[in-house]
Amino acid sequence: MRAGRRIPVGPGARDFRSRLEEGPVCFSAPCRVDVGGTLDIRTFFYPLRALSPCTVNLALDLRTTVRLEPYAAGRVKVSSRGFPAADFALARAPFRHPLGLCFALAALFEAGGVHIRIHSASPPRSGLGGSSAAAVALVRALLEVERRGRRDVRLHPGRVAQIAQAAEEAVAGVPCGFQDQLAAAFGGIHCWEWSALTPERPFRRRVLLRGERARGLASCLLLAYLGVPHVSADVNGRWIREFLAGGRRAAWREIAALSRGFAAALERGDLERAAEAIHRETAIRRRITPEVVDALGGRLIAAARRRGCGARFSGAGAGGCLWALGPPAAIAALRGDWAELLARRPGAGLLPVGIALRGLRAEGENARGGPPRADFSLGI
Repeated sequence: MRAGRRIPVGPGARDFRSRLEEGPVCFSAPCRVDVGGTLDIRTFFYPLRALSPCTVNLALDLRTTVRLEPYAAGRVKVSSRGFPAADFALARAPFRHPLGLCFALAALFEAGGVHIRIHSASPPRSGLGGSSAAAVALVRALLEVERRGRRDVRLHPGRVAQIAQAAEEAVAGVPCGFQDQLAAAFGGIHCWEWSALTPERPFRRRVLLRGERARGLASCLLLAYLGVPHVSADVNGRWIREFLAGGRRAAWREIAALSRGFAAALERGDLERAAEAIHRETAIRRRITPEVVDALGGRLIAAARRRGCGARFSGAGAGGCLWALGPPAAIAALRGDWAELLARRPGAGLLPVGIALRGLRAEGENARGGPPRADFSLGI
């Protein structure tokens, strides 16, 4: 993705309020489940490059939608289910805030006079990458407002994902991975190979399943919300600290091998081997970090194993969601097992599963404008 012209920053260049008075802008992006997460963090994939580390993610048709509306001049308001609404002057908006990433992206675009409305089809803090999906959709929406009144632009989804990832890493103050943003931007079922070749493009994209084969995988999946929100920073922070100190290196080498094995098995449709790879990868992570799965999660994993399925916590675990993969008949039987177990905890339950073949998608009025024509990239 080549560099292009930068966003203009002259007087009036960020009059988002008046531009949005022409009509709201709305984009959505999907959440994901994955095998081989954490390997997408530079701390891991640079020293493990010789092992060809990769992450496989499956974009789920649980979409996060971002809608931009006009608001008071010079201010930014963010509304999102599961969080109190927040309203700040753009110049003073906090980045150390539950919605700080949204304020940081608004600051990047100097986007005063905007109300950012976020709706997620997944539970808040479910470990499905919803915050990253919101960031990707928000970047795309802000760029859409930026282009109003000028020639159309074509925005490469990989570039949008990289902008969102860079902002998230800057706000978090710790290394962050790429896979959540890439799943949100591209959708589908991908193997992301972390090549570590250049900082500008540290990944290669490989589609594992397409079309009906990808859609059909939904019958081989089960997704459960454990009723407890997760915080990935705690677990990821521990993994990073231990890895930097020289610990657990053998475990991460084995995780890298299992991720490659999972990708190969999924691509050729070998669900039994894919399920076994998931089971072994989850077991390693539970061994090095027992808190990633609570008692209920442990029972769900054990039930999946008895049915010949593999089960894994979403993201970095410690609450949120847990998912399973296996042959359709085994998944159908496991559904009843999991429903019975989940009924014992208030707020827990099964979630609908579908594969999102599309990543970023325009919604509402701005979905009707037709395909843009010119090339564009943000110069950061």
